[in-house]
Amino acid sequence: MKKEKTGDNSRPFKLAHQILSLTGISFQRKSIIGFVELTIIPLRDTLRLIKLNAKQCRIYRVCLNDTYEAPFQYFDPFLDICQGDNKQRSLEFFSTMHLAAAQKVDPDNNSGELVVQIPPDAAHLVAENRGLRISIEFSLEQPQGGVHFVVPNCEGTLAERGAHMYTYSYENSSRLWFPCVDSFAEPCTWKLEFTVDDSMTAVSCGDLVEVVYTPDMRRKTFHYVLNTPACAPNIALAVGPFEIFVDPYMHEVTHFCLPQLLSSLKVSAKYMHEAFEFYEETLSNRYPYSCYKQVFVDEIDEDINAYATMSILNTNLLHSTAIIDQVYITKKAMAQAIAEQFFGCFISMQNWSDTWLPKGISTYLTGLYAKKCFGNNEYREWIQSELQEVVKYEEQFGGIILDPSQAPAPLPIAANTPAPAPRAPDPGFYFPIKNLHTMSPKYIEVLRKKAHLIMRMLEHRIGQELLLQVFNKQLSLAANAAQQKIESGLWSHMLISTNVFAKAIFTVTGKDMSVFIDQWVRTGGHAKFSLSFIFNRKRNTVELEIRQDTTHQRGIRKYVGPLVVNIQELDGTFKHTLQIEGTMARADITCHSKSRRNKKKKIPLCTGEEVDMDLSAMDDSPVLWIRLDPEMTIMRAVQIEQPDYQWQYQLRHERDVTAQLEAIEALQHHPTPPTRLALTDTIENEHCYYKVRLRAAHCLTKVGNAMVATWSGPPAMLAIFRKLFGSASCRRIIKQNNFSNFQHYFLQKTIPVAMAGLRNAHGICPQEVLAFLMDLFKYNDNSKNRYSDNYYRAALIEALGATVTPVISVQQGTAITAESLSIDTKAILEEVTRNLNLEKLLPCYKYTVSVACLKVIRILQKFGHLPSNPHLFRAYAAYGQFIDVRIAALEALVDFTRVDGKWEDLEFLLDMAEMDPHPGVRHRLVRLMVENPPFERAHKHRLDKPDLVDRIWNLINGMLSHDAKLRCDLVDLYYTLYGTKVPFCLPIPEIVAITKPKKAGPPTPEREVKAAPVQYVKHESIEEVESLPVSNKRKASPNRDPPGPSNPGVEHGPELKRQKQDERGIPVPAEGKVKSEYYSDNSASLPGIMGTPPGPVGFEPGMFKKESEEHKPKSDSSNKSKKKKKDKKKHKHKHKHKHDHKHNKDKEKKEKDKNKDKEKDKDKEKEKGKDKDSSALKIKDETLSSASSSQSPEPTATNEFLFP
Repeated sequence: MKKEKTGDNSRPFKLAHQILSLTGISFQRKSIIGFVELTIIPLRDTLRLIKLNAKQCRIYRVCLNDTYEAPFQYFDPFLDICQGDNKQRSLEFFSTMHLAAAQKVDPDNNSGELVVQIPPDAAHLVAENRGLRISIEFSLEQPQGGVHFVVPNCEGTLAERGAHMYTYSYENSSRLWFPCVDSFAEPCTWKLEFTVDDSMTAVSCGDLVEVVYTPDMRRKTFHYVLNTPACAPNIALAVGPFEIFVDPYMHEVTHFCLPQLLSSLKVSAKYMHEAFEFYEETLSNRYPYSCYKQVFVDEIDEDINAYATMSILNTNLLHSTAIIDQVYITKKAMAQAIAEQFFGCFISMQNWSDTWLPKGISTYLTGLYAKKCFGNNEYREWIQSELQEVVKYEEQFGGIILDPSQAPAPLPIAANTPAPAPRAPDPGFYFPIKNLHTMSPKYIEVLRKKAHLIMRMLEHRIGQELLLQVFNKQLSLAANAAQQKIESGLWSHMLISTNVFAKAIFTVTGKDMSVFIDQWVRTGGHAKFSLSFIFNRKRNTVELEIRQDTTHQRGIRKYVGPLVVNIQELDGTFKHTLQIEGTMARADITCHSKSRRNKKKKIPLCTGEEVDMDLSAMDDSPVLWIRLDPEMTIMRAVQIEQPDYQWQYQLRHERDVTAQLEAIEALQHHPTPPTRLALTDTIENEHCYYKVRLRAAHCLTKVGNAMVATWSGPPAMLAIFRKLFGSASCRRIIKQNNFSNFQHYFLQKTIPVAMAGLRNAHGICPQEVLAFLMDLFKYNDNSKNRYSDNYYRAALIEALGATVTPVISVQQGTAITAESLSIDTKAILEEVTRNLNLEKLLPCYKYTVSVACLKVIRILQKFGHLPSNPHLFRAYAAYGQFIDVRIAALEALVDFTRVDGKWEDLEFLLDMAEMDPHPGVRHRLVRLMVENPPFERAHKHRLDKPDLVDRIWNLINGMLSHDAKLRCDLVDLYYTLYGTKVPFCLPIPEIVAITKPKKAGPPTPEREVKAAPVQYVKHESIEEVESLPVSNKRKASPNRDPPGPSNPGVEHGPELKRQKQDERGIPVPAEGKVKSEYYSDNSASLPGIMGTPPGPVGFEPGMFKKESEEHKPKSDSSNKSKKKKKDKKKHKHKHKHKHDHKHNKDKEKKEKDKNKDKEKDKDKEKEKGKDKDSSALKIKDETLSSASSSQSPEPTATNEFLFP
């Protein structure tokens, strides 16, 4: 087999072996001292430069063969991507520079951040095919990416507190914690040594050979050896006081979890051995390594991270026997991690562009296991939802090209015409798709889904058995290569690429799949079909018309090839394959049956069973329904036009869940009594797949609302719910909870939420529905249920939120107080606050009830029932709260910022996105801002300011060199707000005057510059330092060093916070009045959290007091003008906004008089002169704002938040 020119062989050397030794792992200082030794084999005698990857590392010395000290240079282009170009602010320019920066250090381009020179006196060491050892001493001080330390701030030793650390990587980013060749295409053998405290355990890749204590017996060194070649991105480490559980079914499998979570671990991993057995049987190949370890850690970004012989998983995947909903997620996640051991870790990829193969194959294998575990219905519904997600993303942003490294072959043309050179299609994305470190994280997420679907398409083209044989062949070749030495040159068999994969398919099946690869792998987009038909009674034929008239739209392309159409007739299902050539295809299909509306006869379905149908709704056509590409063998979106009765037949009688879900989707647009009946029957049908029944319930809500004028009887689904769950003696009273029937459990959770969406003729929720929901709370009894009802209670609270409708009228100038609330709203609010407070005493699994309560409070604010106030959500978003609660609070804050937000609200979010200690929260927050941006692009808005452009630009340009994922998230946000061109808020003449983007300093957390002392005026408004609650057990450890010495004239500490709060008119509790936290004896701590962090409390006596002037309704116009003046006053005194104020003045001048050019020039010169003076003030402001990560007093009761 001819070797491809890839990253694997573009380097002038091969990596044979690597030693990684970390001796000083300090939890207090969050630092690491280490040593690596790479054994390389030069491929030519002239080798003089060795390029390696290293980020954040402080390199002390580099030695060759332990004898010669080698000079080295370090360069990280991500510290200043645009290379000091301060004129540009467009993503078009940034994308070009972003890709250039990534390629400058791409190991597959023989590049790297660390360039080691071979000195002349050591040149004799370099000889072809002779080993050369390069040893590097390095340290990491408070790394900001790649390594995460979790140190709970409570009493006790590190081990008692559950302190732990682990490495995490976004694609290939092992360079963040040790110098290496950070390529997927450079496998080698490994020796790993980690010295840790006596109470800690170090878990890493390979076999644990020995554990050696230091002479003082206070520390111990774990020695691991990995003899199967693996690449650097697949190496990981976790250190902590782990509890160890050896799998009782497979002794080579070991599980590690944090203290006190062993019982949950045993439940969660109970059936994991089945996944191993399934994969080994399916692939006809043994698990490729000698052991497998899975470690559960806290505060990790992704649920699963797979590495050679080990996986690092999120501790929130663990669950007890009482939990239902989490089981499906956890089982699938663990199965995915094991599948990635085969494809992803053992078999890696030849180039970054081959990432679709390990991602696609491992997810495909996980899908096969999920089908075995959860059934075919679950599997098909999952495939359908993945397809819909890919279609949605491609239509929004453009077609995903799985392998952009090579252009597809040109289409066949006439014999006498010369073939044009293949040219890669321009996908038109706002980010480069030619490097993993420049792609949007959302793009990579959807790419995995598409790769999985393409793998499934291949299964349909060549058959599952042959596809599994192809996988088996790759694994067998790799297993053989892994046994050989590097000299054999066979290690390349452990790498997979698009071309290698296509050749393997040809070898196994004899089928040439190059056209398929060109069509679906090297080209982006999907097909979109519109099908309509009429029945020709005279000829007894169906005249089909299939159109592709949207091929010019983004993400959609023309499909040419076979297309399957299934027609369900009275005499059975008939499959027809049509050949699609152009954008319009017509076909006349002869029917096999004659119409017989009045004759009763059993009708055969595609499954072979025969059913009775009521055919009275039919016309003369014998066609019951039509389906297009029922097996989802093409990347496509489908629209079928058929009458409502045919959709009703399809819902009632088609056995394929995807068809039933399509029918439900279509029936939303046909609100008729027969539709209502079909949906009601589906919800009640015990033989129907539960997700179809849930979807039917939500559809019935929409149908009921559309039919509100003609609806008779009780509200939709009320009778069904009472029939299923009402007690025999009194239907109003609900039975005690019994969730042993999982179908009924999911129905019991969903029907109340669906009913809450019902509206009467006045557009408000019927009183009967609200009374029904209140009864559910009143009679909820879980005392005899073996399963937890936390998800059920959360669903009931969600249902309360869904009943809320906007306030009908608010009197001019009246404040929102408790007395002004309607009876219904007061009842909802009391129920929500009661549950929120109860969670403090008896926290439930994952705080699901708190999450639901926060969502409802935001709905009440949004619809005008509560004053719109961010402070409750800020308290719940603080570090120390459980992750799901924080995300729910942040979601509310993002929404608040969009609807009512001021500049400081947006700054609060950006500060958190930049500095929050939890990497997962930083990422999720920016994704929330992308999905719900603070303002619409190109619409004038108070938050659309040059300051925001500068803030985001400086982050993506240089301040996130250590976090490619967050950088690309922020690129997505920049695109959402400004598109690819220069932002509109930057006036064209003043672009030149924009301050130079900050260059990030050395890779240490000390980013503040100590400013010259600045004298502050007493009355001025200093940047807001928000008072956030932080757990008394787990305080947010500040991300940066504390600010430097400050001027005595500047007010610090509580006075500063209080002064700011008093200015905004928010009451500040006296020290003695701060509430202390109470715990019940049986309150259980959540996985990974060392204690229940305090949050704001709920309903309290005296909470309904008069509203302060500041929070009067918006409709008061006089108030508005007062506010504006107040804001203007504040604005003048804010140092940070001095420039903005100038810009705005200049804009006004331009509008008034366009001819005064001279005056404008003078203004500009003045500004330039002032830039230097004001920079000191800006720096001081930043230093003050960094104090917000320190501990602040716990907030008082919810009355302070709900009715300030």
